[in-house]
Amino acid sequence: MDIAVAAAGIGPGDEVVMPAFTIISPAASVVRAGATPVLVDSSLDTWNMDVAQIESRITPATKAILVVHIYGLPVDMTKVLEIASRHNLIVIEDAAEMHGQFVHDRPCGSFGLISTFSFYPNKHITCGEGGMVVTDDETIAEKCRGYRNLCFQPQRRFVHEELGWNYRMTNMQAAVGLAQLEKLDAHVLRKHQIGERYLERLSRTPGLVLPPVEAEHAKSIFWVFGVLVKDDCSLSPADIMTRLAEQKIGTRPFFFPMHQQPVFKKQGLFQSETYPVAEKLAERGLYIPSGLGLSDEEIDLVAEAVHDIMVSV
Repeated sequence: MDIAVAAAGIGPGDEVVMPAFTIISPAASVVRAGATPVLVDSSLDTWNMDVAQIESRITPATKAILVVHIYGLPVDMTKVLEIASRHNLIVIEDAAEMHGQFVHDRPCGSFGLISTFSFYPNKHITCGEGGMVVTDDETIAEKCRGYRNLCFQPQRRFVHEELGWNYRMTNMQAAVGLAQLEKLDAHVLRKHQIGERYLERLSRTPGLVLPPVEAEHAKSIFWVFGVLVKDDCSLSPADIMTRLAEQKIGTRPFFFPMHQQPVFKKQGLFQSETYPVAEKLAERGLYIPSGLGLSDEEIDLVAEAVHDIMVSV
């Protein structure tokens, strides 16, 4: 994402419209570039940024729309591209969680002028760490190659016109990634099976809102299986996570909204801003084991443990 933001020419004085509910990485890259993230609240129907709110956040300083696909359902990119075209804006697409996912019949990661993927261990394709930047623009591709390689120049290697990063992928990591790519279809199929099994096992569990499964533009890929704890439940997500941990079942909380991040507050960002849906997702959400290595028996064990906790309230 650092490379994508730099290659897009985003810098001081620019604004980037992006979701309030996301991992911190995209916002951090925008802030490090000297630009200003401008936040959009989420939709409870998809847990993604509410596309209908994007245009109200665009100003003369807006340079890009940074889309982050969240958890399983992607953002409706057709609508995002229409908005970007009307306002002559760059689209950066964070497809870190969407390996193998589609919007209509087009793959996620193919919509942005620049798109990024993550190869962190919990992704459908992993190299252990790292990621990938993709673009159809050869000029931007060349910029990205330079930025990931300290901006060495072919003719005068140690004379630098710009500052870059040492973000090179090793040959070993690349080989692991290519081997994983061959299994992507099987990994996506298994994620669907895990998600469907959890939906069936938890359908009668009280106190939970199960994840959004389908929108008009896509079906969930179930990258993770997240749930929301209903407002009237006496147990908080933290309570549930603690009880599951006692049974050696790992969980994670949902992302923490960008406007509430202490590091950004210290920088004077997002003062007095509120994004109710993003806040609700962060306060009431958690996700349960969703890894590709889960057996059906383990899925059933987790679902039973969650059910028992919720009916004990």
